[in-house]
Parts: sequence; C-alpha cells; structure tokens
Amino acid sequence: MASQPKFKTNKITKKIPVIPLLDVLKAKNQPNRGQNIFFHETTNFMRIERSALVQLTARAACAIESAALHNPGLTVFVLFAGATHRKLGGDPLIKALHKYKNIRLRHLNLWRYAAGTPIAKWLSTGKLFKSKFLFPHVSDLLRYVTLYKYGGLYLDLDVVVQQNLVKMPPNFTGAESNTSVACGVMKMSAGGVGHKIATMCLRDLEANYNGDKWGTNGPGVITRVVKKQCKTENVRAMINNPKRCNGFRVYDPSAFYAIPWLQWKDFFQPNKLNVTLRRVSKSPVVHVWNKLSKGWKLNTKASCAYTKLAKTHCPRSFAAAGGFF
Repeated sequence: MASQPKFKTNKITKKIPVIPLLDVLKAKNQPNRGQNIFFHETTNFMRIERSALVQLTARAACAIESAALHNPGLTVFVLFAGATHRKLGGDPLIKALHKYKNIRLRHLNLWRYAAGTPIAKWLSTGKLFKSKFLFPHVSDLLRYVTLYKYGGLYLDLDVVVQQNLVKMPPNFTGAESNTSVACGVMKMSAGGVGHKIATMCLRDLEANYNGDKWGTNGPGVITRVVKKQCKTENVRAMINNPKRCNGFRVYDPSAFYAIPWLQWKDFFQPNKLNVTLRRVSKSPVVHVWNKLSKGWKLNTKASCAYTKLAKTHCPRSFAAAGGFF
C-alpha cells in the first residue's frame, strides 16, 4: 500500500476521557449490502489518526437523526474520515443519536477503505491532496467509493429526511435544476446497474479530477455519467423519460432540491415560513445548502422553515442543540 501523506498532529489532550470509534472495515456489524444509509464527515481529515475527536454540528446530527427516525429498517452509517475518537461522556448531540438503535458511528482510513476499488491506484498518486477544496473533494470521492463497495443510499449532512425511503427505486439521483444533476442524494444497488454506475463514477472522477474547482468532482461526476447512461445531454429529458436511462432514474428537483440554492435563505426567514413548507411538503428529502447557509446563526426559538422541519423530523437533535441550531 502506498505511504500515507503526513500531516501535522493535533493530539487529543490526555485530560479528556475518550472512546475510539470502530473502524468500519473491522467492526463486527458490517454494512449489509444495499440496506444502508451512508453519511460522510470529512472535516478533520487532515489530522493524524488517533488525534481527532468527533465533531458534529446540530444540523448534521439532524440529518442523521431524520434518516434513522424515518427508516428504522435501515442501518445508518456515519463514516468519519478524520475523527477517530469520541468523548467518553459524549456531547449532547451524540447522546441524542445514540437513542436510535440503527445508527452506527464509524471511522474509516481513506487508503484502506479505497483499496481494491477502481480509484485506489489514482489515490496513491497524491493528486487529491493538492485540492483547493480538500474536505469537499474527499467527501466527493468517498460517496462514490462507498456506493461502489456496498451499494445503498448516500445522503449529504445538510438534509432533512421527511419520509421512509425504502420503497424508492434501487438506482437514482436528483436534478437540482433543469440543467444540473446533483449528488447530495444518491442510491445505487450493490450489483447490476447501480454497481456499473458507481464504477463509471470512480473512473470519471479519476479522468476528470480538478482540484481547483469545487463542483467538478462531485456533481460534475454524476452529471457526466448520467449523460452517458441516459444517452442525452438534456437533463429535463432524463427526468421526463426515465426509461431512457436504462435502470437509473433522475428525479425532478422537487424531490430533493425543491428550494433552489439561490433561495437558500427561505429556510431561515420567518416571512418565508409557510410558502417554504408548502414547497417542500412532498419532498422525501430536503436539502438546505450548508455550503451557503452554514454561517447563519439560527436561534432555536426562531419561527422559520428550518426550525419547523427540525422539530418534526429530528426532535432529539434539535432539543440537544441548545440555544442555536
């Protein structure tokens, strides 16, 4: 195996009692192929192993809880690419998540995790680590590696799940507009068409990787792949005629991205409460655009669409958030 890049150590102080996260590859309870929901947390990726504590925002905990709450028959894996330990006492958000028997917090070592996949050799070149957007690009790579290895459903950490997702098709993604395909909600089967798509995604990422552009290696990958799979450049044609995509479906923006990124503030503004809730009322998953909204300090007493969604779909995380969500 290729040597791993060396980064500056950020040691966990000895004064904090900690518990190591189980390695996803070594844990007794392995992902059941195709029967899982996956989240990835890459924020601490540059830290040396055994030196990073789990850090989850209230909004990320909400995404995880909402997935577990509405899908009790599926196992929700939260895979940390950087964090290796959690506090012994646990913070309130982790305690809230541990109330759900179907949530698993796991560590992954990027190189071991990607071993045996089509992207492993490219990863050893080190090109990934020259990225101007390292954490997002590690997340981009991991979502396709995970779907290749296990199949199942991948979700971004800035979503709110509103429905049980078990009956959705085995292979799909969602368009965020009539011209763009997104990768924040994707499902691929462990074999057949889904595995073929996941393989195509990894090969496309290697061929077209660009560390200077934020979206080339995430949404850009699935967009290029579905254009090949569906044999069209027209995203609306993919949506309107699912049969042309040969076993893979591209959902209308209303499914996961009912509020476009240009209108992300609608989730936070009280005067947009009712209209926003109406717009997302039939969406299985609601995407809230953390890349743009993460700086908005939201009081838990605020009357807006995001707080209303959180109270309903992630009540324990919302309660554990304290004064701000």
